[in-house]
Amino acid sequence: MCGISGSYGFGADTEDIARRMNACLAHRGPDGEGVFFSGRTGLAHRRLAIIDRAGGDQPMTTADGRYTIIYNGEVYNYLELRAELEAAGRTFATDSDTEVLLQAHAEWGTAAYDRFNGMFAFAIHDAETDTLTIARDHFGIKPLYYWTDEATGRVLFGSEIRALLAAEAFEAAPDDRAVYRYLKFRAHDDDDQTFFAGIKRLGAGQAMVVDARGVRIEPFTRLQDELREIASRPGRPYSEQVVDEYRERFLESVRMRLQSEVPVGTSLSGGLDSSAVAAVIAKHLREQPQDEGYAAVGARQNTFSAVFPNSRNDEERYVDALLSDYQGQITAHKILPSATEFLQDLEDFVRTQEEPIISSGPYAQYAVMREASEHVTVLLDGQGADEMMAGYNPYFYVYLRQLRRQKRFKDLASEMVGSRDILRKLARTKFSGRTSVPIEALLNSGFVAAHAEEKVSSVQDDLKERLLEDTFRSSLPSLLRYEDKNTMRFSIEGRVPFVDKELLKFLFSLDESAIIHDGWNKRILRESMFGILPDMISKRRNKIGFTTPESEWFRNNAAALREIFASDTFASRPYFESRSVLAMFDDYMANPDKYGTLMFWRLLNVELWMRAFFDQDAAPSAAIEGAAASAPGVATAEPDDAEGDDAEAPKSDYDPNPEKQLDLVSTVDGHAWRRFPLQTGLVGRGDDLEALVRGHVERFAAGLPADALPAGSPWYFVISEKIVAISQGRSWFTWEITPRRSAKVLSRFVSRTPAGIGLGDPTTMELAIREVGLPRVVAASAVGAAGKVIGKRGLFYQVVGNNVRAIDGPTVYSAFPSNVSAKLPPKDPDAVSARLSAAIRAADIPAELRESFAGTVVMDANDIGRNVLGSDVQVAGDRLEATFADNPLGQGRQRTPLAILVDLGEPGTGRPGDRARRWTRL
Repeated sequence: MCGISGSYGFGADTEDIARRMNACLAHRGPDGEGVFFSGRTGLAHRRLAIIDRAGGDQPMTTADGRYTIIYNGEVYNYLELRAELEAAGRTFATDSDTEVLLQAHAEWGTAAYDRFNGMFAFAIHDAETDTLTIARDHFGIKPLYYWTDEATGRVLFGSEIRALLAAEAFEAAPDDRAVYRYLKFRAHDDDDQTFFAGIKRLGAGQAMVVDARGVRIEPFTRLQDELREIASRPGRPYSEQVVDEYRERFLESVRMRLQSEVPVGTSLSGGLDSSAVAAVIAKHLREQPQDEGYAAVGARQNTFSAVFPNSRNDEERYVDALLSDYQGQITAHKILPSATEFLQDLEDFVRTQEEPIISSGPYAQYAVMREASEHVTVLLDGQGADEMMAGYNPYFYVYLRQLRRQKRFKDLASEMVGSRDILRKLARTKFSGRTSVPIEALLNSGFVAAHAEEKVSSVQDDLKERLLEDTFRSSLPSLLRYEDKNTMRFSIEGRVPFVDKELLKFLFSLDESAIIHDGWNKRILRESMFGILPDMISKRRNKIGFTTPESEWFRNNAAALREIFASDTFASRPYFESRSVLAMFDDYMANPDKYGTLMFWRLLNVELWMRAFFDQDAAPSAAIEGAAASAPGVATAEPDDAEGDDAEAPKSDYDPNPEKQLDLVSTVDGHAWRRFPLQTGLVGRGDDLEALVRGHVERFAAGLPADALPAGSPWYFVISEKIVAISQGRSWFTWEITPRRSAKVLSRFVSRTPAGIGLGDPTTMELAIREVGLPRVVAASAVGAAGKVIGKRGLFYQVVGNNVRAIDGPTVYSAFPSNVSAKLPPKDPDAVSARLSAAIRAADIPAELRESFAGTVVMDANDIGRNVLGSDVQVAGDRLEATFADNPLGQGRQRTPLAILVDLGEPGTGRPGDRARRWTRL
């Protein structure tokens, strides 16, 4: 295991570039380094010595000087290949697998690569032709990134992206498409484009040839096509003999990966896959302790497990079951990652991964590798078994659809009965009651629009084809990336026995019943481990995976995470709608069971990734280090600490919103009116509005400046109909509303307002039909259509009524959740006004304020129009509506749905109103 890097076509800068790139990869190879220069090529190598520690230094050149290699990985069948090459007349100067690869290329060219069984990324320079050939193994276990400049023919490549950045040949920039696909679909590592513009990854099983003619990339293997061809044939029937053969093949795959001159250990999560690896090694140590093939393991196998006591994610009892069975053959190391350590390590963890990842789960692996590096240099684990043997629950759906497509109804019925507990679990997850918020609600609308055509799909009704897809594109590539980054961060070589091309070919030659049968996935692995694994592991139904108690950690670290979401840098990104993110995070902290954390993690990960790789002067660690140094605890934002328009400190009750004013002279009654917008937190279903209003009025009165509200001036309390409706449970996320056909049809004939208000959307039309009935909506539509013919507008709402007029759809400029929800008008707004007025009169405010209080108004006000829906005052509605003509509340993300409205009287009477400015529509 090593780090490689190189360049082509950089002339006099080649040597400086090679040394800078090599320095970035020191953690991948602390045991040695070397560089090579010839023609247009520069090569650099960092060595982690595993095999032939004395003689395997690199770069390595053939005796005739023609070929030079730098290589990262291990080829496990190198001894067999060496024997074949020696029979062909090749001689060897070392005992390393590196020299076998080099001689194989010299003998067979790129045709040699398909014969390698292992993990590798290497570059070979041909001095005779000044050609550089770069290749990556069949599964992409080892990373290889590259950058090309077509205009000049220059090329950079390396084991890590940071090495390419260190060359300083181009300006680092994020790839917005990759960021969008990650945020929207959780897609990453599924094609050749990385998250860095212009930097790509060489595909699994591909070779890249670089010479004076340019860059050519082509596959060196037909492995995926071979697997499809094998799968298309009738599968070998499942039998005890098949199980025995699989066991032997698996044991051989593990044995091959124990070749080492340094200590070898095992990652043990407690799941079926890693437990199988650890168990077969332990069993062999018990039965054949003198076997030289297991010498690198030692007398006792070192296992490393992340455990989370008292957490739902904890698998310690499964780890302990295996340890109990093999007490004399295992030395166990248990690592207890904590929320505090996670926060302390977060920046390094993000930088280690180089690109955003799907969840914080890989941090458990990061913590394990840190401890393992104190004891071993090579670590085996169970990666890849899930993708090859349907280890995730959604595969059951794929298989059931396949059986239905194939009209195998008897098998379908049997599988549905056998997997009924899995199907129930999937159904419970789907109908868990958690709020599933579309990520678009938290993203910049321009960013979303620019990538609206992006789609991600997966195979739905062919099990083996889906396994292929996930093995080579959708799932395993990202897991292999996590593993490589985490292991090499701590100078450990990770090996994956399940990711073996011969083992996979054997699996695909079997009938699907070897993979899923009677509701059991990984059937052949489970049955091959009977008597080797404890039953509680081999017969496990609940898969947890290598993960962390992310939700608990998020709550423990809430203050630090919130500070990141509230930061200027987060708000400045072209990707996020920062105020909605912060509002939703606050809602999550107040209602942790309402949301999952995956969406928050993706937003957080992108921000920290941007800071790590693109913000030259960023100091992102202040919030993290400060919070990590304090005692962990759950922190939630108080409602009155909501962010302002720019996610800064809360706005004063006595200041206008940005670009608004406090005073206005009404064009209806000529009075001057002062409007104080009051900022609140999010209001949710079932909230006590009377307590909320009383608290805000008391706060307003307590800090009231002497000249802000002239003595004796009558004042009103105004509340947005939105929060009244929300508190009454008359607001829904758009995805919770299923429009009937009539709503879809009728909404086509309604003009959509720029702000999203009105009935031009099927969801709001559906609410209108629910509120007043389909006949009335149809009648109003007919009258409205007739009115347009004769040039009379507004007839629709005259017929359908104000309750429908007040229906709101998702408004893009509003704060979460209004930007993704639709609502009916509040129920009985007059009664609501009366109750709120009573609460205000009972509030702890000065007597003179109580005496001048004139009542409460429920107002629907926005940039398009105003409508008093209810009140307990005698003032005419049009007078009150005119006081909000310039929409002083902003109706935006300021979250100021409350207002103190003061009647200053007629200007020119010596009262404060003569300082007001007359409102004029521009």
